[in-house]
Amino acid sequence: MSSTLRSRRATGAQSDPKKQRTPIVRTPTKWTMPSRKRLGIAALTSVFAAAIAIPATSAAVYAPDNGYTGADAAQIPTDLLKLVNELNAVWLILGACLVFFMQVGFLGLEVGFSRGKNVGSGIAKIVVNIAVAAIVWWAVGYSIAFGSGAHPLIGGGDFFYKLTYDEAGVPTATGGADGFAFFFFQFTFAAVALAIVWGSTLERIKFVVYPIFAIVFLAIIYPIVAHATWSGVGYFGGDNGLTIGDAAGALDYAGSGVVHLCGATAALAAAIVLGPRKGKYGPDGKPRAIPGHSMPIFGIGVVVLWLGWFGFNGVSSLNTDSGFFAHVIAVTNLAAGAGVVGAGLTVWLKTKSFDVGMVGNGAIAGLVAITAPAGYVEMWAAPIIGFIAGIIVVFGILFIDRIGIDDPVGATSAHGLAGIWGTLAVGLFLSPDLAKYNALGGNPDGGLFTGGGIDQLIVQALVVIITFAFVFTLSFATFWIIKKTIGIRVSEEAEVAGLDISEHGMYGYPEQFIPEAELVGAQYAATPSIGATPSKEIKA
Repeated sequence: MSSTLRSRRATGAQSDPKKQRTPIVRTPTKWTMPSRKRLGIAALTSVFAAAIAIPATSAAVYAPDNGYTGADAAQIPTDLLKLVNELNAVWLILGACLVFFMQVGFLGLEVGFSRGKNVGSGIAKIVVNIAVAAIVWWAVGYSIAFGSGAHPLIGGGDFFYKLTYDEAGVPTATGGADGFAFFFFQFTFAAVALAIVWGSTLERIKFVVYPIFAIVFLAIIYPIVAHATWSGVGYFGGDNGLTIGDAAGALDYAGSGVVHLCGATAALAAAIVLGPRKGKYGPDGKPRAIPGHSMPIFGIGVVVLWLGWFGFNGVSSLNTDSGFFAHVIAVTNLAAGAGVVGAGLTVWLKTKSFDVGMVGNGAIAGLVAITAPAGYVEMWAAPIIGFIAGIIVVFGILFIDRIGIDDPVGATSAHGLAGIWGTLAVGLFLSPDLAKYNALGGNPDGGLFTGGGIDQLIVQALVVIITFAFVFTLSFATFWIIKKTIGIRVSEEAEVAGLDISEHGMYGYPEQFIPEAELVGAQYAATPSIGATPSKEIKA
C-alpha cells in the first residue's frame, strides 16, 4: 500500500498573531481597457510562470515514502508507477460499487415478478445473501478462487484474507491497496452469481435454505469455477488451460460462464427440486401465467442492472491502461440494446404484443451474452451477439415453462442459455487483434468467423459442458439433502398465505392484507391468520 492511502496533511509556516498589518484603503477608480501591449506582456508572464509551476506541482502530487522532493529525476518513474497502481485500485473499487449496486436490480426483478404477498421476503433474501456472501468470501471463497497457494484445481493459502507486511512494516501489494481492491471487486461478482440462483425459487422456498446453500455455493461451487478460468493457473484458462489446436485456453472476459451460467445452473437445480408454485400448471398440465405485482419495479430493476453492467464488464479490465475499458463499455451497451430489439421482435411475432417482461429479459440476455466476449470482440459483433441473445431468451422462457420447470423471473434462460451463447460467441467472433493481448490464453488467430478456425469454439463448448455438469451435480445434491433433512419448501398453507406473513411475520404491503381496523390500532382488531387467502388467489 502506497503512502497516498494514508492521511497526509501539509504543514506550512504560521503567521505571528502579534504582527498586525495596517489596512490599506483603496479608492475606487474607473476601469479602462488594457492596451494590447499590456495584455501581451501579461500573457507571456502567465505562460512563463506556468512553465515553472507545473513541473513542481506534478512532482508534488504526493509525498513518496522515501521523502523524495524532486532532486533525483530517476525517482519520478517509480513515483508515477505508484500513482498509477493507486489509480487502478480506486478504479477497481468504483467498479465494485457499481457491481454491488446490481443487487438493487436483482431485488427489482424479483419483487416485481412476485405477487404482493411475497415482496418482503425478497428484500430479506437480498440482504441476507449479501451478508453471507461477504463473510464466506472473506473466510474461504477468495482463497479457493484466487489464493496464493494455487493448484490447477483449487487455490489456497489466503483463508480469512488479511493485510500482510514486508520487512519494513509496509503493507505488500497482495495484502495492500491493490490486493484488497481486487478482493472486494471479486466479492461483488460472487454475490451476483449467488443472487442469480434465487430467481427460480420465488414464492415457495423456505427462508432458511438461503444461507445454507449460500455457504456451499460461495465456499465450494463458485470459487472452483472462478479458479478454473480466471486464476491464471486453472484447468480452463491460463498456463494450464484446456488446449485444442491453436486455442490454448478458454476465454471469459467478465463471466458469461463463470458467473451467469454458474448461477443459472444452480437456479435450475433448485427449481427442479422445489417443483412449481401452486396454480402454475392447470389440470391439463399446461403452464398458466402468474403475473407479478409490479412491472414498474421490474423495469427499474432492469435499468439498474444495465447501469451496473458497465462496472461488471468495463472494470474487468482491472486497470485504466490505454482506456480500453471504454471500448468494453461501448460494446456492452450495444449488445444490451440489440437484446431488447431481438426479444421485442420475437415476442411480437409470437404474440402480437410487446411483453414487458420479455423485453426486459431481452436486455439482460444481451448483457449476459456480451459479458464473456466483451474484451475480445470488435464493435460490429456486439449487436449480433445481443440480438441473438434476445431471441434465445424468449424461446428459452417459453420452452422451460412447457417442460414443467417454474422459473418466475426467467433466470435459467436470461442467465443460463444466454450465458452459454455468450461463452460460445467468443469462439465465433474472437478478434485476432484483441486476442494477442490476452494473458489467459486463447487462439491468437481469432475465432471461427474471424479467420482462426474452429479450435476456440471447441474449447469454449467443452468448458460450457464441464461447468454445467459440475455446478448442476453439486447444486442438485445440496438442495436434495436439504429437502430430505429440514425441508426445502414451505407448506401449502404458508404458500397460499404468502411468504411475507408465513416466513417473516409481516407484510410487504400491509394495507392490502391487514384489516383497516387493525391498521389504525382498533382495540378489538383481529390478528391476521396465516391461512387467510389473499384475493384472486390462483387455484390449482
